[in-house]
Amino acid sequence: MGRVIAAGLLAGLVLNVGEAVLHGVIFAAPAAEAMKQLGQDIAGSGADTAQLVLITFVQGVLGMVLYSGVKGQWGAGAGTAARVALILWALSAVYSAVYLGSGFAGLLPRGLVWGPVAYELVLYLVAMAAGRLALRDKTAATMA
Repeated sequence: MGRVIAAGLLAGLVLNVGEAVLHGVIFAAPAAEAMKQLGQDIAGSGADTAQLVLITFVQGVLGMVLYSGVKGQWGAGAGTAARVALILWALSAVYSAVYLGSGFAGLLPRGLVWGPVAYELVLYLVAMAAGRLALRDKTAATMA
């Protein structure tokens, strides 16, 4: 279980770095503009950032726990890691965009709601692939 958690922390690190680039660089200006139009300050507290970082590490660990649990059924390898990535992506990125886009329709620009979903698809695939490779199980090494 220790290797699974370590692999999950690596996957979580990949996710956190990717999220920092997404929100701190790619969508920083559009998000700031949207918040300005709403009369809100985009700056969160350190506690807000800590929560986001923590839950993102949890996603990485849960992804590797899920991968470890299903690789016996689906086979160890890149395809199973990709399926796990798609599951996490749907439960996180797609769900969030649907919730924001439908539950708060018109509040934020559609590009700001849905743009990150495409980016995060790639991000989740890369993160789960990194975690899978970190597990270094014999089957994964021969299928890499």
